[in-house]
Amino acid sequence: MTRWRPQQSIRVTALGLHWRAGCLLAAEVRDDAGRLMGVRPLGGGVEFGERWQDALLREFQEELGVAITLRGEPLILENIYRHADMVGHEIVFVVDIDVEGDPFADRDSIAFHEDSGMACHARWFDLADLDREDGPKLYPAGLKALLIARPKARSVGSSRGGREL
Repeated sequence: MTRWRPQQSIRVTALGLHWRAGCLLAAEVRDDAGRLMGVRPLGGGVEFGERWQDALLREFQEELGVAITLRGEPLILENIYRHADMVGHEIVFVVDIDVEGDPFADRDSIAFHEDSGMACHARWFDLADLDREDGPKLYPAGLKALLIARPKARSVGSSRGGREL
């Protein structure tokens, strides 16, 4: 099992919010013993000289083999956290996305690999089930509150489901 640890510098990341029937696609975050700690929207690190938008497009292409379209303006968070007794620090751009062709419409979960080779598993989560005492956390911390509070958030009344900024 690959053990992930936060890098010891400020990291810039970009995360895409892909919605289906009001549920968010998110990757499982597990501790070293394999226990589910929480979930995080898909995306990844911004490389030096790369715009966050380009990083998000690249990450979805590399990890899932899909093209995406960004929708609206990003939410921006500063996330200082602890993982396995190490401090991590990141600036996070979070934006709603559409996946071209919606290849996951009939799938309940998606298996993929990070650039490091670490196996990952993503599925759709109802926001109401996250950040509860008996359920997984939504990372980065504070994202759920921002999603609930954003002024123009509303469910899209289409067969695809989804959410708009």
